[in-house]
Amino acid sequence: MSQKALWIFAPAVKQSQKNSITKQGKRKAQAGAFVRGLLFPAAVLAIWELAGYLGIISQTLLPRPTDIFVSFTDLLLTGNLLYHFQVSLLRALGGFLIGGTLGLLAGLLVGFSSKTEQIIDPTMQMLRTIPTLAVIPLFILWFGFGEVSKLLLIAKGAFFPLYVNTFLGIRSVDTKMFEVAKVLEFSRWKQIKNLVLPSALPNILLGLRLALGAAWLALVAAELMGSSEGIGYLITDARQFSQTTVVFVGIIIFAVFGKASDSFVRFFERRLLKWRDSYKG
Repeated sequence: MSQKALWIFAPAVKQSQKNSITKQGKRKAQAGAFVRGLLFPAAVLAIWELAGYLGIISQTLLPRPTDIFVSFTDLLLTGNLLYHFQVSLLRALGGFLIGGTLGLLAGLLVGFSSKTEQIIDPTMQMLRTIPTLAVIPLFILWFGFGEVSKLLLIAKGAFFPLYVNTFLGIRSVDTKMFEVAKVLEFSRWKQIKNLVLPSALPNILLGLRLALGAAWLALVAAELMGSSEGIGYLITDARQFSQTTVVFVGIIIFAVFGKASDSFVRFFERRLLKWRDSYKG
């Protein structure tokens, strides 16, 4: 290769090497963050196991992590755990899709129209303050103990976080940006697509995370109120027979998959909000 060709391609090679080093640095940072995230739960489990082994804590009230793991494997091998988890997962997804979709649409509608806000928002804010547990008897009276009441209870839990954060995100857009849009002669649709929605996206994604968490919480309440299937039923049934290890298995499953769903949204949040330069701590 001639000296001239080397001179032309040298900047590209340097940039490629720089990008490769940056990617390696990001991977190392992510791996380090993952390891640091495991330190605290690992320490808690070690202390918990040791306290149980030495007899400091009661095995009936707080069984050792190894005993909980044995119960988990037994339930997994018999197929009971997978069946009940599948039922709970479908309930959570169904209720979240209903409530989250309606919450997003209502938030967009109220956010873009002050007249709609005056009509709908006062009622929504009043309904938002009603605890989920308070409406369980009413849902049972209206819809019975079937799947409809459970799905609607989960939908109620998922609705308001997305509604409030979508509405807040739209109304938090800086008005100076609209002045710039007028200078650039943006159409109404272009303003919404290129200005409002990107600015509101951080709030909408936050609402999505909160809605997922609320859906899992409502799922527990829905399954505890009267169900013959699901992880909540598994916990209730184990409580009646004083099977504390099985109760812990159910609680840990809710915790793990609640965290997994939150991490799933955070993954897309990092991808969609690359443009935002925020404080990393």
